Amino acid sequence: MEKLHRRDLMTLEAYAEARPRFRARIMAHKKDRRVAIGDHASLYFEDRLTIQYQVQEMLRAEKIFAAAAIDEELAVYNPLIPDGSNWKATFMLEYANREERLRRCRELVGIEDRVWVRVGDGERLFAIADEDLPRATDEKTSTVHFLRFELRAGERRAVAAGAPVRMGIDHADYRCEVALADAVRRSLSGDLG
Repeated sequence: MEKLHRRDLMTLEAYAEARPRFRARIMAHKKDRRVAIGDHASLYFEDRLTIQYQVQEMLRAEKIFAAAAIDEELAVYNPLIPDGSNWKATFMLEYANREERLRRCRELVGIEDRVWVRVGDGERLFAIADEDLPRATDEKTSTVHFLRFELRAGERRAVAAGAPVRMGIDHADYRCEVALADAVRRSLSGDLG
């Protein structure tokens, strides 16, 4: 998947006008890119379009219009675009109650390294977590992590051919697995080149 460049982005004025339509398009697109793993963990799979939206929103919120500052934002977000051999996702632990969230973040240390994908009858492939910077300590994990699932050529071909895909978490204090819905599998298949 091609990385984003300044020429791919709208100016602040153009984005202000296009934002309602663009946002509606993104929300519809993201619907088939979320995988809930149990009641309290979700994967939000990124692609060029979701990252373009994120960058546009950051530029809007921070009123960034200088070329160098835009390039800095692109340098931060472009690594989250899949490379054709992988899936990239934002992994979130979702606990509404603050006290429960803090307790679970202490109990779930290392969970980001225990998230996996399995294509067809293949082996589990565990995600590579937080390549940009550490988000956890020995005492607690973060509620947000960035994951990369690196798929081999055979697995990529199997996904394209319609093989079932399962995702899960294998942590001592959080074990769950789910089968991807066909719409989600099809959407994620587009990330693999």
